[in-house]
Amino acid sequence: MYIYPGYKIIAIAAIASLQLLHTMNIEEIQTLCRTMPGVTEDIKWEHDLVFSIGGKMFCVVGLEQSPTSASFKVKDEEFEEICNWPGFKPAPYVAKYKWVWIEDINKMKKSDWKKYLTQSYELVKDKLSNKLKKQLGLD
Repeated sequence: MYIYPGYKIIAIAAIASLQLLHTMNIEEIQTLCRTMPGVTEDIKWEHDLVFSIGGKMFCVVGLEQSPTSASFKVKDEEFEEICNWPGFKPAPYVAKYKWVWIEDINKMKKSDWKKYLTQSYELVKDKLSNKLKKQLGLD
């Protein structure tokens, strides 16, 4: 059986395209976070893009790092498990609040990013005062 040599190139290109569907970049994280009500973003510590709700952070992305890293809050019961995933560890300075750090934002699928950023947002939002939630139109 003869296999046309070009098929191998096509197959490799198809696999690469599928992998790109699952990778994440800073702009996609921004787009996802900006869809959540009341979210603000700013630069803190000169090189971190921070997403907040009611002045409380729920995601931090390193801007001047390669690969791009990020941190976000997770549920208490998920913290240890996620910290043991390849490429994850407790987030420096905020691990006691159940924040995790991922060394490369491409190591997590887009669908998982959506799940965990939405969850982080909700965890932080739920801790806001009722008065602040009302001011932000989140009640």
